[in-house]
Amino acid sequence: MHECQDGNWLDVQGLGERLPKELFETICKGSKGFRLERIVSEGQASPEGFWYEQEQAEWVMIVQGEAGLLFADADQERVMRAGDYVYIEPCRRHRVTWTSPTEKTIWLAIFFDT
Repeated sequence: MHECQDGNWLDVQGLGERLPKELFETICKGSKGFRLERIVSEGQASPEGFWYEQEQAEWVMIVQGEAGLLFADADQERVMRAGDYVYIEPCRRHRVTWTSPTEKTIWLAIFFDT
């Protein structure tokens, strides 16, 4: 069974002028660990010393805005802009180093079991 909602990916009306923290919205959940998320950031980054290291694979794209993504096994951050996407293998340590402080960065993230 799937649980999905309708909406507009770019709609940020009602979020306020400044986001005090990142917004994570599950838009759709399905079988085999499938989850589609919309993430909205504005100047946020992963907490100092924190690394994401999830069991699922993740495919993420910047729909609007900019962000820095750093992998523990890479020597420099990846700057991501609107239209850029990346596949993140399960258990690959990564963190968001920055997001645009002057506009809302809207992410599309797909999580799934491999």
